[in-house]
Amino acid sequence: MIIRLGNFISWLFLPLFIPIIALALTMYIPSEEKNLSHPSLYLLDEDFKDQIIFLFFVFGTLAPGISFLLMFRRKLISTLEMDNRTERTVPLLIVFSYCLILFLLFFVKAPDGVLPIYIYAIPLSGAILSLVFLLINNWTKISLHAAGGGMITGYLCAFSAHQITFNYLLILFCFLISGLIMSARLALNKHTPFQVYLGWILAFVITFYCNFYYPFNLL
Repeated sequence: MIIRLGNFISWLFLPLFIPIIALALTMYIPSEEKNLSHPSLYLLDEDFKDQIIFLFFVFGTLAPGISFLLMFRRKLISTLEMDNRTERTVPLLIVFSYCLILFLLFFVKAPDGVLPIYIYAIPLSGAILSLVFLLINNWTKISLHAAGGGMITGYLCAFSAHQITFNYLLILFCFLISGLIMSARLALNKHTPFQVYLGWILAFVITFYCNFYYPFNLL
């Protein structure tokens, strides 16, 4: 029963789903920017929201997901969860590439902060995280699932800090979900506690920093 529940939680909260979930939460749940000169995610035109969500889905979920399926069919990876640490190099490079493409797409097509900063910062966070995890992967099999929990929590904490009104229960909910994800990975014996906590903490810190400080005028 525990194994089944752990697998269910792991598949329900796949890391590839996290960026689009995070973006959707802040697009469709009411909030108000402190700095009125910053475009608001919530106040974007509905059709434009759909276009942004679609791009995030294609580059952040669909394209890497199809890439992983093709790698699995060609036996380049033994499992879709990439349980073997040595098989993670190419998938992490794939995620990095798609995140970077998405970031550059927005940066080139809509420069000078025309869009809400989070539309630039989320894919940038993913690209940086992928590179950091690629380096750490040479040493230990860091938990990508835990990183997903850390990413959405870090994003919501950074986002809420820029808002006058915000539903802070979302942050509490994400902490609870993060706990479920980490517990599931430990119950399945996929990772050590160190690998799980390291993945969550790094993802939280990097995502918070990117989304709080972008475009890094305070550096």
